Amino acid sequence: MDKVRSTKLKFKGDKTKKKRKREDDEGGPSRLRRMEDEEEPDTWVMPESATEIRGPTFIVHPSDPSPISVNFDATRNRIILHPLDKDSLPLIDRVPTEISQVWVITRVAGSPTINLRTGTGEGKFLSCDKHGIVSADREARGPEEEWTPVLLPDGMVAFQNVYENEEVGFRERFGVKIQSKYKKEAHEEKKKREAVTELTVIDEAGTNRVHQAWGAGRSIVSKDDKKELKRARKEGRLAEALLDRRSKLKSDRFC
Repeated sequence: MDKVRSTKLKFKGDKTKKKRKREDDEGGPSRLRRMEDEEEPDTWVMPESATEIRGPTFIVHPSDPSPISVNFDATRNRIILHPLDKDSLPLIDRVPTEISQVWVITRVAGSPTINLRTGTGEGKFLSCDKHGIVSADREARGPEEEWTPVLLPDGMVAFQNVYENEEVGFRERFGVKIQSKYKKEAHEEKKKREAVTELTVIDEAGTNRVHQAWGAGRSIVSKDDKKELKRARKEGRLAEALLDRRSKLKSDRFC
């Protein structure tokens, strides 16, 4: 007779304990990345960059004596600031316990801005008007429904809208938790962008042929290391670096 295995009842969002080999022998970023890869897709984690803020999101304000979660009451169709329990749990250990605490974030294509939509009810968009009044009753997206997340040095997040240009104060600082699978999605997108950049060939000869008025029709290129060009491309100053190299070639011609 087969032995029946007993399993613990697990709820969505519960953390899964993992057994890791050689935990004391390995460390550093690679170990941290491996630990993230082992996380359940729905595990709530803190973002490490603004581009990772996407998908289901839990937003908490570090008020005293009790933190406050930003909720949406679908029955009254309004935003509710809901005090959490007064225990000493740090933000990293807090997770949403009901759907009203969850907002769904989508990124605006080609822009650092995001849209926040209610996770319950009819999915209305969070907006802020020119008077600073925040509501969640818009069915369509526009400039007032766009927010720019700013990741602060201490890991907190500020959400700036089209009307805000002020410095971030205590009232504008929020703790944010996202799901692990969306953080991984952001990492994969970043890797793809970097791969495309690396595959882009720097055509120094073709550029010199366009701008070079000397050389008897021949395209002459610099013999200097091209690593500097790759570095300049990453820093957004490729055209300037190519110009410097062409200028040096022209001056060397008269030496």
